[in-house]
Amino acid sequence: MLLAIDTSSYVLSCALAQEDKLISEWTVQRRLTHSEQLIPHIDEMMKVSGVLRKDIKYIAISNGPGSFTGLRIGLASAKMMAYIWDIPLIAVDTLQALAYNLKSAQAFILPLIDAQRNNVYASLYSSFKDLWQVWENKADSIDNIINEAVKHGGPIIATGEAADLYKDKLISAGIQIAPFHMRCCRAGSVASAAFEKIKNKQFENPLQILPNYIRRSEAEVQWEKKHNQK
Repeated sequence: MLLAIDTSSYVLSCALAQEDKLISEWTVQRRLTHSEQLIPHIDEMMKVSGVLRKDIKYIAISNGPGSFTGLRIGLASAKMMAYIWDIPLIAVDTLQALAYNLKSAQAFILPLIDAQRNNVYASLYSSFKDLWQVWENKADSIDNIINEAVKHGGPIIATGEAADLYKDKLISAGIQIAPFHMRCCRAGSVASAAFEKIKNKQFENPLQILPNYIRRSEAEVQWEKKHNQK
């Protein structure tokens, strides 16, 4: 049994899964306080699903990019559980997990996460056969991302919270928008991606793993500017 967690955005999602079988998934889009809600959600989901702690053999966490605070909360919780329970920890790229929402779409998948100030975290995946990454994760303006994506032809389907935010621009460029239930970060997709890593024994050291922010937070940038001026 695998416990998967995603707190990379305002969405709080956790899931219990076995290979090729989703046991339970709780996904809430209410801008809840992850630090207060994550553990109670996991406890309640396990209780309702009849799953005991000893049944859980792996923990998977969405490791970024995404919300700086959300990533820290989710990763800290996953690291703690993996260490205390002495079970393997799997880190899943958030953009990859979003692409897994549309793994069988037979299209190019454009996962998008808001990075503020008309910028997004993005990658491009192909799902025409097996799901594979066309280009690496990057942080760039939404206009540059759209221009680069459409060079590959189509169809292209955008997913992720920023697909809502920049819906008009994407549609104007001929890019489709994923259905609403496939646009949010879902722990079930984190679990699906994690099982591929389990096959290859790609585990993380819970004492060493860090979030994949891609870039520094605005607060860090402003702090550095302020102190470099002195």
